[in-house]
Amino acid sequence: MTKTVLGVIGGSGVYEIPGLQNAKWQTVASPWGQPSDQLLTGTFHGVDMVFLPRHGRGHVQTPTSINYRANIDALKRVGVTDVISVSACGSLKEELPPGTFVMADQFIDRTFAREKSFFGPGFVAHVPMAHPVCPRLSGALTLAAREQKISHGEGGTYICMEGPQFSTRAESFLYRGWGCDVIGMTAMPEAKLAREAELPYAIVAMVTDFDCWHDDHEHVTVEAVIKVMQGNAANARTLIMAVAEKLGPQRQNSPLGVETVLDMALITAPDKRDPALTAKLDAVAGRVLRKG
Repeated sequence: MTKTVLGVIGGSGVYEIPGLQNAKWQTVASPWGQPSDQLLTGTFHGVDMVFLPRHGRGHVQTPTSINYRANIDALKRVGVTDVISVSACGSLKEELPPGTFVMADQFIDRTFAREKSFFGPGFVAHVPMAHPVCPRLSGALTLAAREQKISHGEGGTYICMEGPQFSTRAESFLYRGWGCDVIGMTAMPEAKLAREAELPYAIVAMVTDFDCWHDDHEHVTVEAVIKVMQGNAANARTLIMAVAEKLGPQRQNSPLGVETVLDMALITAPDKRDPALTAKLDAVAGRVLRKG
């Protein structure tokens, strides 16, 4: 069995993880550009952990300006084996009030201004995304939330909008009509890129408001969101530490076979692959490239 290296991508309000042993911020260079911030490495109860603040410390990146490819590549480059995303979101369901953590297991991608793949012209690949969330990770998160008495929802659909503006009322009602549970701005293309990098992925969607469909939240304000976010951040840190203990230092493979998903995804013939793009994929697709 291989060693667990748990990568945590912190969303709005979660910019660091206190309590790590041998904690150190380090700069990781990526051929895909600059990640959102340095990576915080350390250990907790024998589990190696790597933390990356998605928006950068101080929240300097917008949902669109985040370099998702560089973030996932940097995590893969330092040896991360599994990724847990922590993300603020709005609720589209009455039964998911602010303060609830939703372990979403499906996504609808409505973003349009972001680079969504490591692959492209000169090196084409198509990874399956029918089940975008690893049930092993999501199950551990659910169990940890239950034990820590954190209000949570199991499963659900996260719709990712471009932002940075919040929804109109018409949009909010449309997404409710589609059966979506929560709405956010950052899960995509993050989950898609993690799959391309053969990294099992799970998300904790932290509800901050009811979005504008709800009469009590018709005008979503940053002030109101931040107030709930502060309580969510404390619970998020508790949850991450609890799930690290559950996963443990000895890693188990994803039941989805994410670790070998590229075996059947590469389309371009080896002799036709663009050398420059192939070189940039040294971390993301290194396992299959080394096999030839």
